[in-house]
Amino acid sequence: MKLLLLEDDLDYNQSIKEYLESLDYLVDCFEDGQEALEAIYENKYHILILDIRVPSLNGYELVKQIREQGDTTPVIYITSLTDINNLSLGYELGCNDYIKKPFSPKELKYRIEQLTKQFYSQNQQKIDLNSNIYYDIIKKELYKNEQLVNLTKKQNDVVFCLISNLNQFISIDRLREEVWDDKYICEADIRVCIKKIRDKTTKDFIINQRGLGYKIAREK
Repeated sequence: MKLLLLEDDLDYNQSIKEYLESLDYLVDCFEDGQEALEAIYENKYHILILDIRVPSLNGYELVKQIREQGDTTPVIYITSLTDINNLSLGYELGCNDYIKKPFSPKELKYRIEQLTKQFYSQNQQKIDLNSNIYYDIIKKELYKNEQLVNLTKKQNDVVFCLISNLNQFISIDRLREEVWDDKYICEADIRVCIKKIRDKTTKDFIINQRGLGYKIAREK
């Protein structure tokens, strides 16, 4: 699953990111509310984890704007604000859960898991990619003809990254950043990884375009 974290306290931001990534979540981090809002418009996230008092655009206004645009992505507020008026405002605007600072990382883990179960039904967690291939976004598993496709960890990370940005081209640099933790890997090795995924699925499962990168397209 792909999560967005908005937290302007650098220590909190980094520690939450590292913990969630240790649980195999893909996490995009922001310290500025306006930058987080732009990322939400450009990407698909499964859950938004938002501090309220952040620069440029606060967490309340961010949720208000995305809900007005019809975005129903689940929202967890992490905040030190505890009075009933603040809590009520958050729920009225459309948040799904609150965690009060300071909190245990495990509490956030359980809240994410519970929200995932509540929000993503069995049908919603299954993304049909074409007539015989689908992806389970909760289990992070790819299936072809109802059979699990045996992918290596890196191959699965590539598939997850592309499906988290379905129908959008992802550049080589971004694949390096999200799959290989920004470590240098030559483009030829990335092509080999993509080819092996295609060998296990179909030759057009992953589409590439020079200058743009790679994408997985969902058949309409």
